[in-house]
Amino acid sequence: MNTHTSAAGATASTAFSSLSLHPATLQNLQALGYEQMTPIQAASLPLTLAGKDLIAQASTGSGKTAAFGLPLLERLNQRWFAVQGLVLCPTRELADQVATEIRRLARAQENIKVVTVYGGVPTRNQIASLENGAHIVVGTPGRIMDLIERGVLDISNIQTLVLDEADRMLDMGFYADITTVVEQCPESRQTLLFSATYPDDIDRLAKRFMREPQMVQVAAQHSAHKIEQRWYEVPAKQKVDVVVQMLAHFRPESSIVFCNTKQQCRDVVTELQAQGISALALFGELEQRERDEVLVQFANRSCSVLVATDVAARGLDIANLACVINVDVTPDAEVHIHRIGRTGRGDAEGLALNLVAMDEMPYVAKIEQLQGRPSEWLEVAELTPAPGGPLLPPMMTIQIIGGRKEKIRAGDVLGAMCADFGYAKDQIGKISVNDFSTYVAVDRRIAAEACAKLNNGRVKGKSVRARVL
Repeated sequence: MNTHTSAAGATASTAFSSLSLHPATLQNLQALGYEQMTPIQAASLPLTLAGKDLIAQASTGSGKTAAFGLPLLERLNQRWFAVQGLVLCPTRELADQVATEIRRLARAQENIKVVTVYGGVPTRNQIASLENGAHIVVGTPGRIMDLIERGVLDISNIQTLVLDEADRMLDMGFYADITTVVEQCPESRQTLLFSATYPDDIDRLAKRFMREPQMVQVAAQHSAHKIEQRWYEVPAKQKVDVVVQMLAHFRPESSIVFCNTKQQCRDVVTELQAQGISALALFGELEQRERDEVLVQFANRSCSVLVATDVAARGLDIANLACVINVDVTPDAEVHIHRIGRTGRGDAEGLALNLVAMDEMPYVAKIEQLQGRPSEWLEVAELTPAPGGPLLPPMMTIQIIGGRKEKIRAGDVLGAMCADFGYAKDQIGKISVNDFSTYVAVDRRIAAEACAKLNNGRVKGKSVRARVL
């Protein structure tokens, strides 16, 4: 395997214009505001555009979708209606995110058709989309395998295969599904594997399915001044109580609380809700609908605290996250870096609070070694409740029954709320439309009234049913 390690200090030009991309693609990138490559893009694009197989170690939020999306689009023949690009993702949220980004990158090319396929929804619509022809398919391994077995997805013409968040797919038990899918792709394809960590299974996968892969790594470090880390020694039995104290002291508008187990997630959420704090849990066994509702409420500021396990939280890209609280220290130092890297994005400053029981001290030593600096320890006794009553989010979410399949668009809902019901634009937050539901965030003070108006009024000329989540 050829190692081509790169860090943020790469000397090569980081302008997209330095790449051998189609002029129309460069124009489109400029229109999208892509001027300088991120470290992972600068390290990988010259290799992938030259047709090399690639193993890239990079986290969510590093710009990796463009790092694999651009070479995939460059190799595509748009006049040929065959599936030429296949992207495997661990979850439907990530598949949707990736497909949206690829569509934006493909605007320079005529009629590139991108189809998403994943479980948790009926197959018939996905089969219909594939029968109408597709250039690129983005989806989860189980559903992709299912559609191949039914004979509705033909991957014999794949030119570019992407495994996105490969470590997480393996965590979720997809090794057999992935190997079954890869074995049916042509041997002449280009394979691009992206992963935040590099466990043995990834190595096994690479040795089995890749041709002389180049390896690029971008250091997942965060500058010490952007994310303030505080460490507290707390006996295991007192951790849940200390989380409540931390939230009362710091009062972050939004925070993710990480636990190592599902049971710890449940315990923390139960206690926070009992204290009147707006908290929701995210772990592996949730049904897709429940997962969607939790994520929508957290992303649109209707929920203050998301309590999650690592597997459930990977792939979430939440803007403006004020704080990360680690109830349990993770045994894997790289996972710790990814956890805290969810706060302090862009120009914002972040806060990471870590609770450590005595038996977790060896994990802290590993983290210190990776970060190259000692931890700053503080006393739990210094946490005092700030004024302001229970921690409540600024918004609440109304679910409207009906979504894309009923041709509802975000603009239709905004029009009804503002033009018909008389609300100001700043009282309405994020509007998310999925296949069968629409979620609208509203100022919590108007939630009950706005829901009643929706139930008695019309959206796009049709009456709808709505409820406050």
